[in-house]
Amino acid sequence: MAKVIMVQGTMSNVGKSLLVTALCRVFRQDGHRVAPFKSQSLGLNSFVTNDGFEMGRAQAVQAEAAGIRPDIRMNPVILKPIYGQGSQVFLLGKEIGTINKANSNEIKPKLKSAILDSYNSLAKEFDIIVIEGTGGAAELNLAEDNLTNMGMAKMVNAPVILVGDIERGGLFAQLFGTVKILPTDESDLIKGLIVNKFHGDMSLFTSGVNILENICSKPVLGVVPFLKVDIDDEDVLDVNNKHAFNNQHYQKDYDAVIDVAVISVPHISNSTDFSVLSRLGGVDVRIVKEPNKSKKPDIIIIPGTSRPIYDLLYLRENGTEAEIKRLATGGTPIIGIGGGYQILGQQIIDSDCLENGGSVRGMELLPIITELIPNKHISQACPTTLEVGGILGALSNTLLRGSYEIYHGVTTLKNNAKYLLKNPDGSLEGCQLGNVYGTYLHGFFDSEECRSGLLSALSASKKVLSGTNILSNELYREKNYDILAQGIRNALDIRSIYNILESGKIAI
Repeated sequence: MAKVIMVQGTMSNVGKSLLVTALCRVFRQDGHRVAPFKSQSLGLNSFVTNDGFEMGRAQAVQAEAAGIRPDIRMNPVILKPIYGQGSQVFLLGKEIGTINKANSNEIKPKLKSAILDSYNSLAKEFDIIVIEGTGGAAELNLAEDNLTNMGMAKMVNAPVILVGDIERGGLFAQLFGTVKILPTDESDLIKGLIVNKFHGDMSLFTSGVNILENICSKPVLGVVPFLKVDIDDEDVLDVNNKHAFNNQHYQKDYDAVIDVAVISVPHISNSTDFSVLSRLGGVDVRIVKEPNKSKKPDIIIIPGTSRPIYDLLYLRENGTEAEIKRLATGGTPIIGIGGGYQILGQQIIDSDCLENGGSVRGMELLPIITELIPNKHISQACPTTLEVGGILGALSNTLLRGSYEIYHGVTTLKNNAKYLLKNPDGSLEGCQLGNVYGTYLHGFFDSEECRSGLLSALSASKKVLSGTNILSNELYREKNYDILAQGIRNALDIRSIYNILESGKIAI
């Protein structure tokens, strides 16, 4: 059976996902067969496996860092909040219903069984399993029948590394409070502490390390600086800050000539669709929260959303819809992806009350009507663009690799509208009209050919040279995994982490 170690945090967004990614890369570099595992994730950034199952984006990234194919066993349970109704439950990549207070006692045993079966199956195939916790380790109101954090650690007797975030302040209270508030049998599982997101001179925190070790009676395994790496996020909590940072760091040697405006919606999903563009020199990706008539973007992206009707009405009420339509009339290209594609249409119908029921008028920029349906379409995809009209003509006949579809809805094209994509099986998808384009395809910009064509088209429309070298997305990610691993090796006591692995080994 595999050796196991678990990374838990004092709260959400302390950097658990990134540290698990780093450890997966370190162990792989050291010659071990390693797999990530997260019993239950909560979020909207999904990935579709080769066999058509939906799993958390973070675990797919961690698997890639480990040099293995993403596998649904690495993230057997996903919860997606449904506002006021509980959470949508995905078990082993397929939706099984909704969990709420009334039915949680009935559903949780099924989830626990699938979690243990998935973990044990992976543990027979790999040398090391790196488990990621969820949220904060000491959520006492959720402690009963807990399937994540200490509940998961106890199920497999995993030694735990506890991570605190110094960037936000309150680090000592975070770590001390978590260690001391947990029951003794759970606190004893914590074998070391990590201080994450440190800015400035490390030598100034020597006394801080000593204080933490004294008050927590746990060793500090290292202080991790704020690493300048570009790894896909687990969720969209810091989407605005993330992309501002990427632009500042990765494009400092270029004058931005292409302005990409991503429309901020309350229920944004799959934000990684546009993060790849922020890595390009000469391109400025900015998140737009409200109309700004003083800036005319070169292209507008309406991203995916888990609640297209709600977010459409939100854009209508704050004036963003009117500004988008004004810019579209003036020739600015608009691309809608997933729920953003549905928003661009003439009408969204919600007969099954997936949101509030009824129907709502869309932005009326594409001649499509969408009816939301309970069954979700999930698949990997490798389509080719058809003849593309308008400003983005350079994207014609482009193969779009590494993409996938996740959506609720049946979309019908009206008035002999033109499709945008052709799938290998001959089916057609998406829609285009003038300089407005829509598709259900997530990962639309991931292909080098697509990014190159997009930049060529936008640069030509501005009568400027893009001056941008398009780096392979795969090579770019691999480079950043290696940078991350080296940063973690420099910051942490890796030998002690291996010692924790050895002492925590258990046969199940």
